[in-house]
Amino acid sequence: MAGFAADLVSKRVDLIVTAGTPATLAAKQATSTIPIVFAVAGAPVEKGLVGSLSHPGGNVTGLALITDDIKTLQILKEAAPRISRVAFIYDPDTLPGQFGENWLSRALSRSRTLKLDLQPVTLRNPSSTEDLFAALPPGTDALLVGNSATNALARRRICDFAAQRKMPTVSTERAFVDAGCLMSYGEDQRDMFRRAAGYVDKILKGVKPADLPVEQPTRFRLVINLKTAKALGLEIPLTLLARADEVIE
Repeated sequence: MAGFAADLVSKRVDLIVTAGTPATLAAKQATSTIPIVFAVAGAPVEKGLVGSLSHPGGNVTGLALITDDIKTLQILKEAAPRISRVAFIYDPDTLPGQFGENWLSRALSRSRTLKLDLQPVTLRNPSSTEDLFAALPPGTDALLVGNSATNALARRRICDFAAQRKMPTVSTERAFVDAGCLMSYGEDQRDMFRRAAGYVDKILKGVKPADLPVEQPTRFRLVINLKTAKALGLEIPLTLLARADEVIE
């Protein structure tokens, strides 16, 4: 990411659009003058991307992700009440430093209230999925897939593995359901990218990034892959199906 960011800065681009924490941090470290718009990034204040949501300051602004992974995990527990040990697949670069340590500590504590044993497992490179699968803790019977570019690039391999092992799998990102995983609950990220174009338009017309507050999403979607549920032998509760924004059959 650092190399890509430095290359863009050397080309003197007018503006940089990013997706996710690693790319945004790399761009911010590469330039303090070229405007940066992040289309999606979680906890931008806590991770040091902006000074505050209402007054970003500096050259960075955009749209914040606010979906709680444990809320998403809770919905998976509704769909598959028998699961007990869940592997959380994530890219450590999306949970940097002390923020990441605190987040993981809270997530582990909250998962126990759901009577679930949450086991963090890292994936830094989308080509390293075989190593990831080999490193899953014994007894893993479900997967929670964190929102990262790395996971997104590996989503088909992750979903195929989950299908082979009969593991219900959930993510905050809808693309995983399209790839064959069981369900997703989170922001409508396609809508967020469309809204990011509005930031680009304003900045290229002269508005400073520091004067554009960071937006938080208002649209969330629950998507269930019923075909996958049937293959897993799961009968999704009618109450959960009624709440779904989309059911893939």
